[in-house]
Amino acid sequence: MPRQPRIDSPNLLHHVIVRGIERSKIFRDDDDRDSFVERLHKLLLETNTECYAWALIPNHFHLLLRPRTIELSRFMRRLLTGYAVTFNRRHKRSGHLFQNRYKSIVCEEESYLLELIRYIHLNPLRARQVADFEELRSHPWCGHTEILGNSQGCGLATDWVLSLFSRQRQAAQLQYQQFVADGVTQGKRPELVGGGLQRSRIGQPDQDIPQYYDERVLGSSDFVQQLQEEGKLNGSVQAQIDLSELQTLVADKYSLSREQMLRRSRTGAAAEARLIFCYCAVRQYSHPGVSVAKYLGIGSSSVSRAVQKGECLVRVDKELSAWLMKLKH
Repeated sequence: MPRQPRIDSPNLLHHVIVRGIERSKIFRDDDDRDSFVERLHKLLLETNTECYAWALIPNHFHLLLRPRTIELSRFMRRLLTGYAVTFNRRHKRSGHLFQNRYKSIVCEEESYLLELIRYIHLNPLRARQVADFEELRSHPWCGHTEILGNSQGCGLATDWVLSLFSRQRQAAQLQYQQFVADGVTQGKRPELVGGGLQRSRIGQPDQDIPQYYDERVLGSSDFVQQLQEEGKLNGSVQAQIDLSELQTLVADKYSLSREQMLRRSRTGAAAEARLIFCYCAVRQYSHPGVSVAKYLGIGSSSVSRAVQKGECLVRVDKELSAWLMKLKH
C-alpha cells in the first residue's frame, strides 16, 4: 500500500523522528552534535519555527516542532540536506545518511504536548546515554538541560514550555522536573511513536458511532475529524523552493560556496552545479525560465540548454537522481 502524503500545514504540532540508514550512527562525536544543533538553531530562527523538545541519540533524533510560516517538509529538507553534506564531507564518506523518509506525526496539543516533551527528553536515559535521571540534568544533547537553564541548546521555546507549569520560573522548573521524573518508570511508550492506525485510537471508547482514525495523527477521533474537515489530511501541494534556497542546496551538494557555483565556466563542479540548478528550478519546481535566467544573469536560451543538459546528467547518474528525489520529500 503506498504511503500517504504527509500532513504538512503550518501551525500544527509535529513529532519528528529521523534515523540513520541501516541504523548507522548519524552523530559520531560532539563535533557532529554541535554542527547539528547549530544548524537547527539557525533554522528555527530563520523560519519562525518553534521547538518544544529535542534529543540526539547516536543513530537517530527526535524533535517536537511547530512551524509557523512554512511547511515542515521545507524545514526538514534544509536541516537534513545541509547536515548530511557536512557530515559526509567531515567523515570522508558518500551516499545516504538517513533512513528513507523522516517520520512525522501530527499531534493533538491538548492531550499529548506535555507527554511528548517528557517522552522525548527521557530518550537519552532510555538509550543509556546517561547513567541516571540526575545525570540527565547536565546532558548537553537534549532539551531537558535547556529547560532547566543548564545549557543554551538549540533555542528551545523554554519560556513557553515552563509557562505550562507555573508563572514563576523557578517553581515552573521544579514542577517540570518532577513531571519528567514521574515518567522514568513508564519505559518505552510505543503508543506515542508507532502502532499505525491504532495510534489515533488511544483513549477512544468502543462505541457504535463512527470514529475517525489516521496513522499520521496522534490524537482523538474529534481531532482527526477536525483535520479532515479543514482539508489537512489530503496532503498539500509540493512546497516550491525559492531560487536562493535551491542555490544553497545545489552548492552544498557539489561542495561549493554559493559564489563559486555562479562563476561561469564550461567544465568542472561549478559548471555541472549550474546545469542541475537550472534543471531543478524549471523541471522540478516550475520556476519560469525567464526568472532563472534573470537570477543567473544569463539569457533564456542558455537556461533552456542548461535544463536539457541537466536532464541528461540526471538520467545517467543514479546517485544524482536519488539526491534529487530526496529533495522532493
